[in-house]
Amino acid sequence: IGQEAVLARKEAALPTRRLTQILLSDPEPMMFHGEIVYREGRAVGYIRAASYGFTLGGAVGLAMVEADQPITKAFVTDGNWQVDIAGRRHDAVASLTPLYDPKGDRIHV
Repeated sequence: IGQEAVLARKEAALPTRRLTQILLSDPEPMMFHGEIVYREGRAVGYIRAASYGFTLGGAVGLAMVEADQPITKAFVTDGNWQVDIAGRRHDAVASLTPLYDPKGDRIHV
């Protein structure tokens, strides 16, 4: 009942607001929370929680992203992402799935 309802809703209207994982490309800067997230130079959300991801080699955080269009996998992977930290923008990678072990292979060993 639940899975079919969710899939039908996704097909009917893709969400324009989604939780997204953000990883900074540069391993030096740190994120904490409240940093503004940009896609293609336009502010689309902010970091809700962040820390240093040792397995990923950089600061990683969760951002609630809002857009004028449906947020699909292509929207996330094709965009140029940046995070403003202390007035300086840093390049980043965004993902709708976990950046570390997205298929869950490590927990099934």
